[in-house]
Amino acid sequence: MKGMWQEFKEFALKGNMVDMAVGIVIGAAFGKVISSLVQDIIMPPIGLLLGGVNFSDLAIVLKEGSGDTPAVLLRYGAFIQTLVDFFIVALAIFFVVKAINAMRREQEKEEAAAPPAPSKEEQLLMEIRDLLKQKV
Repeated sequence: MKGMWQEFKEFALKGNMVDMAVGIVIGAAFGKVISSLVQDIIMPPIGLLLGGVNFSDLAIVLKEGSGDTPAVLLRYGAFIQTLVDFFIVALAIFFVVKAINAMRREQEKEEAAAPPAPSKEEQLLMEIRDLLKQKV
């Protein structure tokens, strides 16, 4: 049992796992913020421009409700809001990835511009070469 617990601790405490867990938590919170932005900030003015439409109420009744049985609705307004949510999240992720790629390219340019210093073996070989040239 102890071996399995130790193995689990090593797995769970790896840097990548912790980074991934933080990313998932931040992503979930980011999704909630975007959903609120779309539902509470973006869609009401769009609905107002379209004649006072509340997108969350847009639906097609497939079967009327009766008694305690609720109506069966095809809620396309909520689907439109979800599509707008997705578009905004995808756009935000695109810009983050674009910025990261630009930083990586800049770092690669800097690394390529500065050639690495020769190793000790290479320095020694260059010294031997220079000494041999002097003797000739």
